[in-house]
Formats: sequence, C-alpha cells, structure tokens
Amino acid sequence: MILSTAEFLLPRKGVDMSKWAAIACDQFTSDRAYWDKLDAYVGDAPSTLRLILPEVYLGDGDGEKRAADIYAAMERYCADGTLEGKRGFVVVDRRQNDGRHRLGAVAVVDLEEYEYTPRNNARIKATEKTVEERLPARVKLREKALLEASHIMLLAENVRPLLEALLKEGEEVYDFELNMNGGHLTGRLIDDESKLAAIEAAALKAHQSLAFVVGDGNHSLAASKLVWAQVKETIPQSEWASCPARYAMCEIVDIADPSLDFEPIHRLVKGGGEELVAYLADKLCGSARAKAVYGGKETELSVPENSADAIADIQNALDEYAKTMPIVIDYVHGDVSVLEAAEREGALAILMPCIAKDGLFDYTVRRGVLPRKSFSMGNAEDKRYYCEARKIK
Repeated sequence: MILSTAEFLLPRKGVDMSKWAAIACDQFTSDRAYWDKLDAYVGDAPSTLRLILPEVYLGDGDGEKRAADIYAAMERYCADGTLEGKRGFVVVDRRQNDGRHRLGAVAVVDLEEYEYTPRNNARIKATEKTVEERLPARVKLREKALLEASHIMLLAENVRPLLEALLKEGEEVYDFELNMNGGHLTGRLIDDESKLAAIEAAALKAHQSLAFVVGDGNHSLAASKLVWAQVKETIPQSEWASCPARYAMCEIVDIADPSLDFEPIHRLVKGGGEELVAYLADKLCGSARAKAVYGGKETELSVPENSADAIADIQNALDEYAKTMPIVIDYVHGDVSVLEAAEREGALAILMPCIAKDGLFDYTVRRGVLPRKSFSMGNAEDKRYYCEARKIK
C-alpha cells in the first residue's frame, strides 16, 4: 500500500481552531508583516504556528532557538492534553475565499514509494526540481522533532468522485473559519483502510505505475525521505514497516478539482538590476513574452512559447548569471506581491509564464521533473493549512 491510515493528533474540544491552524511555512516568504500579524493573533493559544518554522525567518540567525521552541511546543501539546489521538484518515473540504471547494484526503504515504530524482520509476514523483541546498534545514528540524504537521499536497487523477462520497461518512472532527483570510475548513475522520485502498487504486488506474505527483511541499517530503534513510540504518529491517519515520503525512487532491488553479511562481531577484535585465534580454529568445520590472520600468523578455521551456530558459539564465554575480533569488506567489516586493526592496521582478495542469502527469512520465518552482497551486491564501499532527518518533 502507498497510502495508509494513521494515529492522527487533533486538538481537544475547546481549543480555538481558528488560532490552531496556520498556513504553509513556505508562503509569504517576502512578507514578514503577514507572519507578525498571525503571531499577534495567535498569542499564547495552542497553534500549529508553534510547530513550524516559517521560511520568512530563515535568514534571521536564530534558527537554533526557534527549533528549540518548536520541540518544546511539541512536547507540551502532547503532555498537557492539547492533542488527542484519533485513528483513520481525514477527508477535508476546504472552502476558498472565492466560494469554490477543494476536496482532499489526509493520510500517510510510504516514503519507500517516493523519489525526487529526475528519472525514476517511483509511484510518487516530484514534479519540480528539488533544490538540494534547501533540504539540510528541513532535515535538521525533522531529525529531532516529536511531531510532524504537513502542508504536502499530492495530486492524483480519478479520485474526486470517491472524495465526494466520503464527505457523507465518518466523524466530523473540525469545522471552522481559517485565520488570515484563508476561508473555511471541515474535516471528517474515517477509520476504514479499504476506502484509502480504493483511492489508491483509482489513482493508479490512470497511469498504472504512477499514482501521485507532488503539487506542494516537495522539499518537506524530500527531507522526510532523507531522515527515513538515516533512521532505517539504525533499526533492524524487521522494524521498518512499523517505524513512524517511514511515513509522511500528505493531503491527496484530484488534479481535476475545479477549485485547483495552477499559478506561476515569480522570481524576485536582489542585486542584479539593469545589468541583469540586459543580460536576460540578450540570452533569452522565442516568440512569447515574459515581463521584467525594475525601478518602475517594464521590459519584455523574449521566451519560448512552450511555458515549461520558457521557465527553464529563464531559470537557467538566472543560474548562469548567479555563478559570477552576487544575486539572491526569491520565489514569490502572486503578481501584486512580487511587484510590491520589488518596489519595496529595490529588486527585479520577473513575472513567469503559467503551466497548464493538463498534461502534468504525462510530462512527468516522459521528461521527469520541471525546473524548480515552476508552478503553484492557487494563490497563497488558499494554500494548505496545518491542522492535523502525527508522532514521528
């Protein structure tokens, strides 16, 4: 089995769920005000915000203290009764701000079935290139963590009808308004392994050997894989199947879900300026256009008509430039957000093309992974919120 049920930890009755849930840690990475506002709203209340390290703070130099605070919160929530164990998997109904509903199933996946290298025969594949230098911080945090909370989303085909049917089953375990304009979230717990087996079978039916591709959270999933590789070297093989570190919590979503829009992930480049704009204009070519904005001035860059090729060419050009020039590349969701960040920080904004979700599975099968940060699913506020937790030790 690729999917399985688990002993999930959910807040006890009386915990303010609107303060408990928090957006994925890799969102609003250039917007400290978002995270500061969320921190003020949560205050001393139990929250998954205390179980994660938002990436906006990675450069602050206080990673050790933040990690220690996270571990302490994990221990505290388990010891003081904040969290209660419930066996099964959770079917979630996320109502976005636009009124559309995204359906998913939160379960655990076997990390032995997942691979993030470009060419492989795994049944769970990465869709984008994994940035190796982003893994050590995640690995280090997970190595000592008692719990995991997950923003990983896996995409499948043919599963939405099954999810719709499951919305009528099981026990309702939460139903609340999300903070920070996130919409509404409802979850139902179902303790029936056969229901997950049906979801897995439907996903495999489309491509036989490939069941799921990673939509969000690939670096977190890759870090989980690396930690499991370490753990399995320290325990007998007879204990591998039962070891909680072998599994990672994910939400399964149908790629055809009508609420699921693919959005571009833009580049915010600090340090390049007009020289970098001129470099890109010289290096790039094609019949389509991508917009670069620096100092209030817009420049159209010629790029290939195929969006995947265009993204690859832009990213390769930036990587080449970075070999000799001290630039810093950030990845920003949303046209307005990247333009505001560029103006605020005196940086270059590159508005990237958007990949259509049709054909993503076929592309992954035929050509392996896309360039890193090629697409995002929906806007930042609609990203997965942490809600469930699970012991990994």
